[in-house]
Amino acid sequence: MDRLFKQSDVRIRGCTGSDFLLSWSFSQFLIPNFSSILGIFAMRNLLWTLNAKRMSAKKAAKTKYTEKELKEFEDLINEKLEKAQKELHTLKASLTRESDDSGDNFSSVKTLEDGADTAEKEQLSQLAGRQQKFINNLENALVRIKNGTYGICIDTGKLISKERLRAVPHTQHSIAAKMNKSS
Repeated sequence: MDRLFKQSDVRIRGCTGSDFLLSWSFSQFLIPNFSSILGIFAMRNLLWTLNAKRMSAKKAAKTKYTEKELKEFEDLINEKLEKAQKELHTLKASLTRESDDSGDNFSSVKTLEDGADTAEKEQLSQLAGRQQKFINNLENALVRIKNGTYGICIDTGKLISKERLRAVPHTQHSIAAKMNKSS
């Protein structure tokens, strides 16, 4: 009698192209009758069914946030945007006030205060630049909400966690992508 299998591997190819390998050891596997052949086909059908269920569960994963969730993020971003614009206005007012006050000093006399004033203006200018960049990022996040791409990582294509979006609502990177970039 011939043996059908001594040792065999069965490969199942899923819908997404991912392979997984099931190894079966068949020692002394004989096909004495028709019922054994039916058993092999039943096992094959069971494996295909399990793979189909695994693939449909994978496809059921959430790919974008609902309208209600997007509205929540939009409200959060609008709050932060309003606060950031007020802070930028305050910084700009401080810069212009510093410029106006510098005309009152004697221009012929250089003192240590002039150096301190210059350093303070430079620091305020840097803060204003950072604040403007933050405002631009928040406005871009609002555009992504309108486009339906908000909350999707630009590196992995997966959803960014709600916790991360609440902490940094203008982010375009998931924590995993950010960690990969920094390492």
